[in-house]
Amino acid sequence: MATTPEERSPESSPALAKEGGATEGSDPSPPPRPNTGSAGPSWLRGLFYAIWIVTLPFVLAILAVWLLTPAPGDVSAGGLRVFVAEQQIPAGIVLFTIFAMLAWHYRYELPLSSAIGVGRKDIPPQARARYEEAQALVDEARRILKQNTREVDKGLRAAERERLDEALRGLEKVMTAETFDLAEFDAAHTRADRAVGEHLSRWRKGEMREYAESIGVAVAVALILRAFVIEAFKIPSGSMIPSLMIGDHIFVNKLTYGPLIPWTEKRLFSSLPPTRGDVMVFKFPENKEQDFIKRVIAAPGDTLEAINGRPIINGWLVPHCYVGRYGSDGWLYVEYLEDKSYFTLFAHDDTHPNGPDEPVCKGQEDCGIGQSCKAGICGHHQGPFKVGANEVWVMGDNRYNSHDSRSWRGGMGAGVPFENIKGRAMFVWMSFAPGGGIAQDRLFVNVMGRPKLPGGLDASLQAGLDKCMRERPPVSQTTPPPGRKLR
Repeated sequence: MATTPEERSPESSPALAKEGGATEGSDPSPPPRPNTGSAGPSWLRGLFYAIWIVTLPFVLAILAVWLLTPAPGDVSAGGLRVFVAEQQIPAGIVLFTIFAMLAWHYRYELPLSSAIGVGRKDIPPQARARYEEAQALVDEARRILKQNTREVDKGLRAAERERLDEALRGLEKVMTAETFDLAEFDAAHTRADRAVGEHLSRWRKGEMREYAESIGVAVAVALILRAFVIEAFKIPSGSMIPSLMIGDHIFVNKLTYGPLIPWTEKRLFSSLPPTRGDVMVFKFPENKEQDFIKRVIAAPGDTLEAINGRPIINGWLVPHCYVGRYGSDGWLYVEYLEDKSYFTLFAHDDTHPNGPDEPVCKGQEDCGIGQSCKAGICGHHQGPFKVGANEVWVMGDNRYNSHDSRSWRGGMGAGVPFENIKGRAMFVWMSFAPGGGIAQDRLFVNVMGRPKLPGGLDASLQAGLDKCMRERPPVSQTTPPPGRKLR
């Protein structure tokens, strides 16, 4: 009994005989396959997306951040420019997302989009998603046919392969026609989708595999971001009160100083040292398993001293302004260091028994027993400490409740080596109040921005803060003299 083309085995079909010799009288060379290519190969469309949807928005975001960032020392900038200057990574991500969304929205209008099969300008808006699905279907079918040639030839009968090729050819013809016909496209798309699902389903990715790949990519991206871009930290102690409160959760920018390469002490794109006034996270030099957060006070080559917790850099007393009484046992100030303004908190003790006034002196004889005269102030003196190369010295904003450079090495003092630095603090993304619940007034506080008072304090403190910010000295008067040069 004669067999129909559908009943022939792949080995008996002259059109599919590729191994073991050709049928007598037939052409020994394999027959040409129908062209199922699109207007442009998939790699060319990938290059199109990489340029227009990734590279261009990335360049525009960098340019926008650069244009919006005020010049160093410009304290007159405000609003958006201050946010961009202090939060360049979040600003860049937001701007990149905006530019990428715009480019994606107008992708059909971009140069060469029609020529390489990304889209067509004459496609009705409601059909654009289906057009892209059809293009993805053709790309997937072409990939399967290329990567599994032998398996497909053995697994499909000649008639099945012909129906598949015909469906793909029909879809591509409609997609690349001079005039786009929506009805013909929908019909061709349905036929091709049915044919690919019927004949190539065993080689297509399963739903679980697609989920697993998506989860894998998401995890990989998260790990890369955590290692090189942004990492989250929780504030466990009160050493930075009130700039940072216990229960604050912050993001740290790991690109600022150059991210550490994992399992090494080398950095990518190093831009050290940190500038004075930066709030940074670092590995505690005496126990690298612990992460500390403090404010940079002295840079390489500086000589650091402290009188009553106030830093003296190269013989120059860092200026500050009295804000008001903080709770029942502290005095709150705003300290000015270079272009930074930030809170400092001093305990109600013998050095400040009745308020902010400090005992002044001209010489040691003006001070009591156990006190020193430094920078015209009587009080408890620490130092001098010499800041070496490849390190910075740090202090907590809560000056009488901070385990920082002044007390390390058994009170001899020590700096933070550059290789211990993890990154610069950005902003509070979550905060929990001591009694439970979310401290809403702490959300999105810019750690490096204008000082912001925590909620629940005396209203007079805000008036004191506003006064100190209005009367801020110019940067020329808040910058210490240069220290010794290091070789």
